[in-house]
Amino acid sequence: MKHLALVFIGGGLGSTLRYAFSKWLNSYETGIPYGTFAANILGSLLIGIILGLALKNETLSQSTVLFLATGFCGGFTTFSTFAYENHVFLKNGDFMSFALYTLASLVIGFAMVFFGMWLVKYF
Repeated sequence: MKHLALVFIGGGLGSTLRYAFSKWLNSYETGIPYGTFAANILGSLLIGIILGLALKNETLSQSTVLFLATGFCGGFTTFSTFAYENHVFLKNGDFMSFALYTLASLVIGFAMVFFGMWLVKYF
């Protein structure tokens, strides 16, 4: 039960912060979801750092990893909003934004996870 509570609280905090990012950074004039993109990229870096720390000398407890990685990062990043925003691009015929947003999110997101783990390993 403790683990469920940690994921629940971390997820709530992450989701709230992602909502704030979206309100602050999303461009309603152009429809470009900068807030979602920023949350997903930052969340990818954070999960790389968190899991890197967890693997390095087992410096984080299982409870801390559940709270931060599963809960907070899981709530902060969002695949469903990413998928919906891409649906809107396609529905509006904005194929260039769809392609750029999808490729940038995937490539940079993966790179940030690896970069976060690399940072922990070498610093």
